[in-house]
Amino acid sequence: MADLLYFRLRKRLSVSPGATISLGDICQLFMDGVSEQNLAKIPIYQVKPTDGNLVIIDVMQVIQKLRSIYPELSLEVQGASQIIVEVLSPRKKPNLLLVALVWLVLFVGSGLAIMNFHTDVSMLQVHQRIYYLLTGETNMQPLLLQIPYSIGIGLGMILFFNHIFKKRINEEPSPLEVELFLYQQSLDQYYIQHENKENEKTKL
Repeated sequence: MADLLYFRLRKRLSVSPGATISLGDICQLFMDGVSEQNLAKIPIYQVKPTDGNLVIIDVMQVIQKLRSIYPELSLEVQGASQIIVEVLSPRKKPNLLLVALVWLVLFVGSGLAIMNFHTDVSMLQVHQRIYYLLTGETNMQPLLLQIPYSIGIGLGMILFFNHIFKKRINEEPSPLEVELFLYQQSLDQYYIQHENKENEKTKL
């Protein structure tokens, strides 16, 4: 009975420019009774400068490589049929002036958005009315309501995004993280569909 190799492509891999991608880098391997270390070292792809920052490796490329070296090997494929390889460029030092400018624009923009929303819904008049209903007195600046309300907005944003600076409050992902995850999934599907030329065939 021929040896049976189970392998599953990982979803994503990050490598440096010019790296040699081996089978163990892109796959989880299991061969009953045989060490997978030698198989894991088999080179599958060499990153070229013309590849840009994304490479799609299809499971068929892996099968062809394994068949060329071990013709008698039985293969059992699990999971995804493509893996996205991201070629990481050297990280540049951030421009502190640009970072400060972006932070200032976001800070002012978010503040204006909150103030415009409160103006649209007449929040001051609402607070004045609530203050009158609770105390029976008219107050044009009901700070007793406005100050706790302003603090509550900040605390609500912290709870909503589930972060205090870099510290996570609990293990539950924030709505922003979920949206970023869904966006990344959509990007991956787009890359797989458009970067992998084997998915497209034209017959004239």
